[in-house]
Amino acid sequence: MPFLERLGLHRPELRAWAMYDWANSVFMTTVLQVFQIYFPAVPAAELPRAEAGARLAMATSLSIAAVALISPVLGALADVAGRKKTLLALFAGLGVLATAMLYGVGRGEWLLALILFALGNIGVVASIVFYNALLPHIATPDEVDRVSTAGFALGYVAGGVLLAINALWLQWPERFGIASREAAFQLSFLSAALWWAVFTIPVLVRVPEPPRTALPGEDAAQGTLERALARLRRTALEARRHPDAVLVLVAFLIYNDAIVTIIRLAATFGSEIGVPAAALVAAVLVVQFVAIPATFVFGQIARAVGAKRAIFAALACYVAIILFASRMTTTREFFVLAFLLACVMGGAQALSRSLYASMVPKEKSAELFGFFGVFDKFGGVMGTALYALMLRWTGSGRPAITTLLLFFLVGAAILSRVDVERGRRAAREPTGG
Repeated sequence: MPFLERLGLHRPELRAWAMYDWANSVFMTTVLQVFQIYFPAVPAAELPRAEAGARLAMATSLSIAAVALISPVLGALADVAGRKKTLLALFAGLGVLATAMLYGVGRGEWLLALILFALGNIGVVASIVFYNALLPHIATPDEVDRVSTAGFALGYVAGGVLLAINALWLQWPERFGIASREAAFQLSFLSAALWWAVFTIPVLVRVPEPPRTALPGEDAAQGTLERALARLRRTALEARRHPDAVLVLVAFLIYNDAIVTIIRLAATFGSEIGVPAAALVAAVLVVQFVAIPATFVFGQIARAVGAKRAIFAALACYVAIILFASRMTTTREFFVLAFLLACVMGGAQALSRSLYASMVPKEKSAELFGFFGVFDKFGGVMGTALYALMLRWTGSGRPAITTLLLFFLVGAAILSRVDVERGRRAAREPTGG
């Protein structure tokens, strides 16, 4: 299967693993993006628009901060107990349930809507920690870039397909037997929950649970939680053995702060400058479908020049995107922005994931991807919190958009210090006691 091999999907377990991107990505489109339109229009209709946007941004920030705080401990527990898939299923189930319950949220119920949205955020973000941790166990070092980008690309396909269906419901609800546009919003959330639940099954069934690995010097008589906390402390102390992986984390923390902010609040910013709701949904569709081939292209670029250089190229594009966004005033310019964002969004995040995975000892993958989750999600915390504060202080998101330039420049400077080969050699060395 040469074509599937080029995509990184040539073995059943690789395809099953990538299907979880297909499953959870509908949250990032139908829920995350459509909710930004639904929340101020229905649950928060009685609040001023700027205040509704600020509360939504703060709820996003708090929910991902919660995941960032618990990810390392949960990751260590998953490694010690051999329960990566169990915890993936647990948090995916939480996210699915919270998303499905949005179906019953009506006008004026802004607090309930934010609570369910926050729980859905916690579910999807935490589940991805354990999903990512399975990658080094099923892909060889020369496969991880292709497999990671293939997962992202499948996610864009899934998110785009379901969002296209939801967009038709929202535009012409009566043609589909839906009572109102408000009901179409609620039905869209329910469809996302069902999609997420069904397509989570392959990763749980077809991807093997990595075996528990006792590290040298561990006390087998200790309880699971005690061993997990001891391993976590030791991992933090042993970070000096993986300085390049640490540098990747720090660089990722900084530049991904800006990426996450753009992805999570793009529709809010578009709404602020006057882009109609229908155009916002259409722009999200542009992002989804353009990002599919663009993400595969970045996988091939990484294969040719290396993941680090490919990430640098993506960050340079983001700088240009921010400069453009800070001056954007029309719906047409918003569509241009969406197209440019789609060209680099998946590549930057997928290659950051695979670059880090190549520097992680397999026996500590969940634990160390817990740290990856911390750095990933604290980036989102800072960006979305900054956006909320700027909305309250200035009534405009433009100052926050402009400050994101610094995040990209500083992140790129730190990434330049990473020695990829040295980091991969350190990952292959036996873990000490």
